[in-house]
Amino acid sequence: MKPQPFTGWPPEAFDWFRELESKNNRDWFQAHRQTYDNAVRGPLEWLLAELYDEFGDGRITRPNRDTRFTADKSPYKTGIYAVVERGGGGGAWYVHLNREGLFAGGGVYDPERQKLSATRSAIADNATGKQLESIIAGMSAAGLRLMEEGALKTAPRGYPKDHPRVRLLRLQHLAAGIHHPPQEALHTPKAKELVVDAWRAVSPLLEWVAAVDRT
Repeated sequence: MKPQPFTGWPPEAFDWFRELESKNNRDWFQAHRQTYDNAVRGPLEWLLAELYDEFGDGRITRPNRDTRFTADKSPYKTGIYAVVERGGGGGAWYVHLNREGLFAGGGVYDPERQKLSATRSAIADNATGKQLESIIAGMSAAGLRLMEEGALKTAPRGYPKDHPRVRLLRLQHLAAGIHHPPQEALHTPKAKELVVDAWRAVSPLLEWVAAVDRT
């Protein structure tokens, strides 16, 4: 599909997501493939093309779910998302769209054990830990929130339970983002500004992660 100027996602994109949740099968998807291509995936491709110069090349996920290891055999994802890798171990920027709206942010999700261990060491360190606290404060001021799903209930092994940054040490992911519910702005070029603002706000976190990887 030839890139076009990004003008937001039309209302039918959200109608498409709502219907997909109740009619998640191949026949329905194929019958409504044109809406997916033109109203859902197409605008995301055009958005990534416009963000390329600042953030780099993005990758959009396939609509198909991997159903091999789950009892839910619904063949299609009920949302669409794209990832732009920062490179240098700095995680990635992320954007996700579904019937509940737009989510934009970034960071490191579910890092391998060695990377998680290095990140926790940097969090515990007085200098780099305070740097991270300052970055999180800046993200919070911009409306982004840390991803705390799956956090440990207590301090990880080897760290005191009363550590001043125990909340951060308990995290399984080091990522943050902001959610925008369905609204008129998502149907307009304003949606691009929402993504750019979130990605710029989370960029210091990606830079911090990359610096930790280099140490």
